[in-house]
Amino acid sequence: MIRFLHTRIRVANLDRSIAFYKQLGYQEGERKDSPQGNRLAFLLLPDNQVMLELCYSPDYSATCPEDLMHTCLGVPDIVVYCAQLEAADITIWPAQWREKFAAGGRKMAFVTDPDGYEVEILE
Repeated sequence: MIRFLHTRIRVANLDRSIAFYKQLGYQEGERKDSPQGNRLAFLLLPDNQVMLELCYSPDYSATCPEDLMHTCLGVPDIVVYCAQLEAADITIWPAQWREKFAAGGRKMAFVTDPDGYEVEILE
């Protein structure tokens, strides 16, 4: 059987990115250096098998054009989850997410990590 194991994203500051993703609920796993000189950190959400690999290289400029790619988290209660993120000073967008959720329909929001990668949040 073929399995999907991880997705790698380039980051400008490994510790800053790890701290951000921990606020989203990720747990830090292994850190290691690659043979190419990259510093790697593997993050995992509880009860998930697919990892997020953060990759830092001192000679690589990490920039993510808007809407190039995103990851997506499924949460059981998006209002509670987004309120927790806001309490941690993470900006939720669209800005009027509470009003949009009250109006009904699909509950979807976004946050942006320190390097410009979007994280979609779905209930």
